[in-house]
Amino acid sequence: MTLPAFKKHQYEFTAHIRDPNKNAIPDGIEDRRMDIYRELLYNNIEGFIASGFPVLREIYDDANWHRMVRDFFANHQSKSPYFLEISQEFITYLQDERQTDKDDPAGLIELAHYEWVELALHVSDENISMDKIDANGDLLSQRPVISPLAWPLVYQFPVHTMGPDNLPEQAPEQPSYLVVYRNRNDKVNFLEINPVTARLISLLQEDESYTGLDAIEHITKEMKHPNPDVVKQGGLSALQELQQYGIILGTECD
Repeated sequence: MTLPAFKKHQYEFTAHIRDPNKNAIPDGIEDRRMDIYRELLYNNIEGFIASGFPVLREIYDDANWHRMVRDFFANHQSKSPYFLEISQEFITYLQDERQTDKDDPAGLIELAHYEWVELALHVSDENISMDKIDANGDLLSQRPVISPLAWPLVYQFPVHTMGPDNLPEQAPEQPSYLVVYRNRNDKVNFLEINPVTARLISLLQEDESYTGLDAIEHITKEMKHPNPDVVKQGGLSALQELQQYGIILGTECD
């Protein structure tokens, strides 16, 4: 199928901007003018990715960083037209399209995902509503409500401590259990939790009929703990801590 001349020109124009080393400048446009577009578009995309993944940017030197971003810019076919979703597109590129490099840190994908979560929560239009929630309710006898802006996550690598001076070569034996959350002041924070607390949150999210005590008793049976009172006290302490951070909003009420 033959394209109209203007469409052919548009495709040539954008192909050159995305990958000037492989695609020639369209006829009739001088290089000086094209250079403005080349620099403007690439710098906008690169700047947004660098700000969305600041730890990754610190880890890579300039040459490796720009080689990776230019490959994304040239070859990734974005599904979303929204600028705020560039970071999500970059995650897709890292997971599904990019060839691994010898200079990549171990845990690259997990670290990138953790940084993306921080941005996603920061820009989320989800709101915290206290409608039908009792902030002073009994966390054991009633159903605790998890904030919609609290995301429990499990990573094989300690992504919350990784940086240029702390890059483990392999995943430690113990995964990292985190809750990344946005508080009522719209600040994104993380809380490191243990596997039992992570299971507690999971049960409360999975079964909306569970009270706090139901979830704790479920865990007690799973653990086959010889002293249920110890698990109950530890579970209550975990629920109270989660509420202090705003990860649990309160309890459900009519």
